[in-house]
Amino acid sequence: MANPRKPFRFNVGFIIHEEVGYNHDFPFEFEKVTLGGDLELRNFEGSVNVGKTPQGLIAQGKFAAETTLTCSRCLTDFVQEMDWEFTELYAFDQRSVTDSGLILPEDAHLDVEELLRDYAVLEIPINPICKAGCLGLCSECGQNLNEKDCGHRPAEPDSPFAKLKDLL
Repeated sequence: MANPRKPFRFNVGFIIHEEVGYNHDFPFEFEKVTLGGDLELRNFEGSVNVGKTPQGLIAQGKFAAETTLTCSRCLTDFVQEMDWEFTELYAFDQRSVTDSGLILPEDAHLDVEELLRDYAVLEIPINPICKAGCLGLCSECGQNLNEKDCGHRPAEPDSPFAKLKDLL
């Protein structure tokens, strides 16, 4: 049973004493979970496969979840499905450390919550859009144009090149 306060912390001490190439899966499934105190995910599921290499323990995770985002065009909330993976090496000693700087803790307990959050955040679009054809908001009255047309039209540009548009 995982610790409810640290649900992504697990013991890998038994893997250290196995042969190179040995691996073990650590599955995760939560109806609702918050990563890093600010990223709320629902229907979270996935697993971390931890394998022994000569340099350390390699953790390979594959996860899927849903989160609620706000559309950058119409400002309505929508559900975004997310899928992400990661591969990181927890080195046995300083000589084998990779760019991520992860070293196997002395107590042989890995806590992958920070890794999960970092990789999940990379899956969130910078400008999330609720659907491909989202019309956004009217610039004059603020009406959500996906719900109804307010009748406002964009002003005709008074550029000297505006007449060239008619030629197209």
